[in-house]
Amino acid sequence: MSGKEDIYWRKTSKLMITMMSLWIFFSFVIHFFVNQLNAIKIIGFPLGFYMASQGSLIIFVVMLFWFAKAQDKIDRDSGVAEEE
Repeated sequence: MSGKEDIYWRKTSKLMITMMSLWIFFSFVIHFFVNQLNAIKIIGFPLGFYMASQGSLIIFVVMLFWFAKAQDKIDRDSGVAEEE
């Protein structure tokens, strides 16, 4: 691989690892500590309940849009973006 391809894959891999780490955190770690998080109240609802019912889903949708935007920027900077 050329130097430009190495940089592209390094950036793409870093983004993927970041997204997977966030996914693991919001999928498992938050829910593992749900009882402790229930001591914190947000708008009258326990934080653990909120994260289990809605919070994680909202985070996942935000992560999808963030990933798409970040990967598109990497693709454009590397010259491999799809034409619109």
